[in-house]
Amino acid sequence: MNSSTAWLSLHSSEGGIQLTTTQAADADRLAGELTTLLDQWALASAFQTLVVPLQGAHVALVCNLRPDFRAQWMPGHDTLGLHEKLGHTPQTHEVWALEREIWVALLGSPHRFQFASLTSLSSHIRVRRNMALDARKTALAFKTDAAERPQDFWQDGGDDAGFILQPGRCLVDALTAATQPDVTGKLYDFSCYRATEYVILLGIAQELKTEHPELLVELQNLNEVHAVRSGQFHEVYLIEYGSMEAPLPARFYVPGDRLWFRNPDERSSDVTGYEGSWVLYMGGGLFSNFWKRDSPYTLESKAIEIFHWKDGVYTNAQGELQMDETVVDALVAQTEADPVARNQVLARMLRMRDPKGVYAQGGCIDTSREYPRGVSQAHCELVLPQF
Repeated sequence: MNSSTAWLSLHSSEGGIQLTTTQAADADRLAGELTTLLDQWALASAFQTLVVPLQGAHVALVCNLRPDFRAQWMPGHDTLGLHEKLGHTPQTHEVWALEREIWVALLGSPHRFQFASLTSLSSHIRVRRNMALDARKTALAFKTDAAERPQDFWQDGGDDAGFILQPGRCLVDALTAATQPDVTGKLYDFSCYRATEYVILLGIAQELKTEHPELLVELQNLNEVHAVRSGQFHEVYLIEYGSMEAPLPARFYVPGDRLWFRNPDERSSDVTGYEGSWVLYMGGGLFSNFWKRDSPYTLESKAIEIFHWKDGVYTNAQGELQMDETVVDALVAQTEADPVARNQVLARMLRMRDPKGVYAQGGCIDTSREYPRGVSQAHCELVLPQF
């Protein structure tokens, strides 16, 4: 697994996975345990490790994809083709393939993900898996000015509290009922931002149910009195990585990432709900489409849709900007059918976005992603607010 070449490559690398331990001897043991663990996903020969001194007696075990595997599987940190390059097919077990894709994306990441232990890392993998699988099952009705939840599980707590749990109802069941019509037979009204919150929270709650039940009780109690939403949701539950100063590669996504595609057209971005689009990366090169579950987005199809928002915007009789989705759909189909036009649109859109408030030559690609805070029992990063 280790060689002088691998050591030098790893020493200069800034990404991958970092596990913090206390002694060098622990790092050797940890490397062996990680090898055994990764063998479950046929990845034991695909990574390399380096012990890095930290402050005092602490050392860290840094784990990366070997350069030859990274060049083969995710050249240029492009993870959108990982599913196929890893040899996964429709016959490959869905959960195994998804977890394997998460492992490879993390090991090959340009950003270094830090975990206190293998237990917390494994928990992180499961939460991302849960989110991606839940996103694949989620179907909703898109409403920016209305909201609805299954009344057996939820009640309206008012503008301050938001939708709160009916007393004694299971949070996992309630979130599932609100987002997965296979359970209820009904589509409920959501904005795209709120929809991602429910899917993220469901992925976390599913992990807590088996691995950290005490925290699930706290989460349940919180949701019976107050819904954590919007900016507070981001602060409480999520970690952002990448920035305008240090952008992530445009084609680097880990299953379970939440991300934003920006609308680079100033006029149509003033339509409520069309400032951009919040989605979850589900793996396999696909992004969530909660409004048309059976037609998930590729990076290209999402970019083309957002490009044509500028053509679907109009002013109604009340002088308010609105979006005509039928116009957008027709122009998307037209662009997809014309290779020259398609390439022109993608050349314009698949650029990093402009800074906030700027509408110039930037595209729709954001520089950052978000993922949930650690919730393992031994090393929990999630601190719930009090209301």
